[in-house]
Amino acid sequence: MITRTVSKNPRTTRGDLVNDLQRAGTKVTKATISNTLRRQGLKSCSARCVPLLKPVHVQAHLKFAREHLDNPEEDWENVIWSDETKIELFGTGRLIRVKERMNGAMYREILSDNLLPSARALKMKRGWVFQHDNDPKHTAWATKEWLRKKHFKVLEWPSQSPDLNPIENLWRELKVCVA
Repeated sequence: MITRTVSKNPRTTRGDLVNDLQRAGTKVTKATISNTLRRQGLKSCSARCVPLLKPVHVQAHLKFAREHLDNPEEDWENVIWSDETKIELFGTGRLIRVKERMNGAMYREILSDNLLPSARALKMKRGWVFQHDNDPKHTAWATKEWLRKKHFKVLEWPSQSPDLNPIENLWRELKVCVA
């Protein structure tokens, strides 16, 4: 039961498992749960701490939501959502090795090689909009200037807002299904 539960829902905590087993009539400790999972080759980890939103971030989220509240669904279908994750269902696709930490120049090169082909492959309508977060390499003057010169429209994005990007909610689920 322990392995099956964790395999179905990797976010299950040891405490959840202890409670589930106690309800089923079996008394165990968190240490027993950990040992059982470890023997099955499963590792536990803690959720990464993320910064709490400051009032200025909350206001920016609210402003963004109000500005886009009445956008028709078709507008959102015309957005290329981006993030630093790639998943290929059939094979590895095109592999790119990045030996050092990515900087603005590398990011622009990736956009140069992939943004238009992606828009074509996705059959985006004319006037599509590109979304990326506020990572420093995305907001660097040279990147903004490159996007402007290429006439790419960019969706203004509030800082500290990964939760607004619908693709963020999909990654974990997709990775679990594909793995």
